[in-house]
Parts: sequence; C-alpha cells; structure tokens
Amino acid sequence: MKFRNVFAALLVLGMLFSGSGLAEEDFSITEVMQEIDLDAPVYGDVAWTFPVALEDMQPEFVVLANKHYLLDSKFVVTPLKKIKSMSLNKDGSKKSGDMYVVSKGMELNETCADALIALSDAARADGYKLYLKSAYRSYQTQKTMYYNRLKKNKGKDDGWVSLPGASDHQTGLGCDVVPRSWKDKSMNGKMGKEPECIWMAEHCQEFGFVIRYPEDKQEETEINYEPWHLRYVGVPAATYIMENGMCLEEFNAELQAAIREFIDAGGDPALVEAFIQESTDE
Repeated sequence: MKFRNVFAALLVLGMLFSGSGLAEEDFSITEVMQEIDLDAPVYGDVAWTFPVALEDMQPEFVVLANKHYLLDSKFVVTPLKKIKSMSLNKDGSKKSGDMYVVSKGMELNETCADALIALSDAARADGYKLYLKSAYRSYQTQKTMYYNRLKKNKGKDDGWVSLPGASDHQTGLGCDVVPRSWKDKSMNGKMGKEPECIWMAEHCQEFGFVIRYPEDKQEETEINYEPWHLRYVGVPAATYIMENGMCLEEFNAELQAAIREFIDAGGDPALVEAFIQESTDE
C-alpha cells in the first residue's frame, strides 16, 4: 500500500494511535511513515501518482509518434529554428554558427534546438565533436522517404525508415546526431560503440534528451537500435526515462495509465487532457 495523499496518511496514523481500524500486526507507525510520499503532488484533493509532476512536463514535448500513434499529415511544429553550421577560430573557440552540421538548412523545435546546441557545446568541451545529420522532417518528406525505401527493398519494410506520420522526426524534437567519422557513412548499430555515442547515452538526459530507440527495446519501439537518434522530452522526463532504462513507448504507457487513475479518482480532466494520446489503431 502506498499513501500518496497526505490526508489519507494522517488518517491512518490517527487510526493507529486510537487503536481502531488497523491491527498492530498489520502496520507500525514506522512502516506507515516510510510509505508516506510527502513529495507527491496533489491537485485539488487527488494525488498525481506518476513519478514526473504535471508541471514538469509539456504535452508537446512528450508526444509519442510511431506506427500505433500516427501524427496527422497536417501536424505542424512551431516555432522551428534553423541550425547554423559552426566554424572555429584558431584557438578552438566558436567563430560562428550553432553546432557542426552535415548539411545546411536543418530545423528543429526551438526549445529542442537550443538544448541540442548546449549538448553539443558540452560534448566539445569534453573533446567530442557531434554532427547533426538529420532533424525535422515534414509528413510529405517522410512519405517520400518511406516509399523510396520500400521500392529499394522490393516492398519490404526493413525497419529503418518509419511510416509517414510515425516518424519521430515529424515532431521537430527528434534528431540524428553522429560522430565526425560517421557523418558521411550509412548509419547502423555499430555506431553505439563510438566514444561520442557512449557520451551521449551517459549525458543526454542532462539536456532533456533520451536515446529514442535503445538497443534492448526493439520489441517495444518496433524500430532498430539507433544510438544516434536523440529525442527531446525535457529534463525531468528524460531523467526518469534514462535512469529507469525505458523507451518513450513505456513512458507513454505509464503516463496514460496514471492519467486514467487520476481521472477515475475524481481528478480534474482539464489538468491532464493535453497529455492524453489514443492509439490510431483503434
């Protein structure tokens, strides 16, 4: 039993002191106090049981896009920020631009872009050069890429290019970030052994990113391991996901369950409605 609501916990303590309602062999004051989560947020008189508080998440940052949660073809990302190519002075300081890029004109959600530039700067300070290889892609661009891939593979979906509407890149929060030695090479899971990718996996949550397609979560994501694919979700959500070895699909499943529990307990639906996602399979 976990007491999320402090009022319920106090009631239990009162019952223990009065000797009514609970048997001594079932509970002790110490055990009850250990179970009380005083940090759990309460909205109105209903506790929010999800480990990340509502005010620590933004709906647009934790949105899930995959073949079961398709984004609409009219889904628009705003505001977008263009990532400028960086060059250096002789002393190694930034001469101009935001970060190393493989090609010009790439864009990301503005908050995500700023966080990625900060991550890139931190990596460079530790001796690693990170290159942005792919960023925001529109529904139409993804559609073209997907059907070109099918044509190349004689109609077989090999899991490397997502369905239109299923791409994390369409959110404007997903980006492919690679070591310098891979910027002109075809990407595969072997990249995960590169020091730059190891650094990203260890530090990405500090900047609000997660590894979107982890090596041990292919059954959940239905996407091949992509150590280069970062996804911005915000620092609190990213910390929870990475510290618990989760993927975004698992995070979303827990979040949706917490939302249902909150509403069933009498919580105000208006507080959580922006976070609700329903499968497009149904």
